[in-house]
Amino acid sequence: MNNLAVAYPHSGKWNEAEELQAHVLEIHTKLLGGEHPHTLRSMNNFTSTYLDLGKWNEAEELQAHILEICTKLLGEEHLDTLRSMNNFASTYFDLGK
Repeated sequence: MNNLAVAYPHSGKWNEAEELQAHVLEIHTKLLGGEHPHTLRSMNNFTSTYLDLGKWNEAEELQAHILEICTKLLGEEHLDTLRSMNNFASTYFDLGK
């Protein structure tokens, strides 16, 4: 389902992508917990759709959450944490912050 949710935007199916990604995130969170790598990956995919839909505040909020979890679990120098920082910085740039 996650792969399909990621593929939808490439077909211009933004609303379907958002709905499916919300569903995938809900399932991952319920089954794996909010700090599991698959859950974090689902969150990250969701932020991309938020950005594509122009939902900047939602993307910013979710990216802050992802960065907080990655920093706590993996440390500031881990590749996933650095990737999260980069994504967050890109959103800040897009928002003019």
